Amino acid sequence: MCTRCLWLDPTKPDYVAYHDNEWGVPMFDDQTLFEFITLESAQAGLSWYTILKKRQGYKKAFHQFNVKDVAKMTACDVSRLMDNTDIVRNKLKILATINNAQAFIKIQGEFGSFSRYQWQFVDYQITVNNIKSKEDYPATSEVSVRFAKDLKKRGFKFLGPTTVYAHMQASGMVNDHDNACFRKQEILDDWQHIDIKERVT
Repeated sequence: MCTRCLWLDPTKPDYVAYHDNEWGVPMFDDQTLFEFITLESAQAGLSWYTILKKRQGYKKAFHQFNVKDVAKMTACDVSRLMDNTDIVRNKLKILATINNAQAFIKIQGEFGSFSRYQWQFVDYQITVNNIKSKEDYPATSEVSVRFAKDLKKRGFKFLGPTTVYAHMQASGMVNDHDNACFRKQEILDDWQHIDIKERVT
């Protein structure tokens, strides 16, 4: 039996699949990064599993996470989504998703891709933390504080240092798998000879 991260509830197959296949894997595709940011910002004040269960609902509600289509959503769309039980019906979070899409596009225009902008914060290197117990999991980092501050300056909402750190974990900027988790070394082995800077330029 594989040893997995201490935070994971192994009785939830969808949670296990997310952990095994996605969490902590370096991600460079802008559409996926926008999806991750949307879901993380929706999580604020809630459990990640609550959002994970609604992932398909979000995908359908927000144009398969096509950032250009989301950026064009209107007040009528917001009103409609407030009746959609497949997502978190929080008006401020729905408005933030549309707002964040618009800010995301501006970053793409400035940097060429959101991926290039994002990975610069870790100098195109995966940060590997020493995780031996639940107490070792960071909630924020110096980088997530700086990243969140820059996002806020650029108009993003519901993306404070803790939420941004969770995004960094999810998108592989940080490898926070437990030392004993089978995925920690697998990911490191997969990426040890890959030049991340080349992947985002």
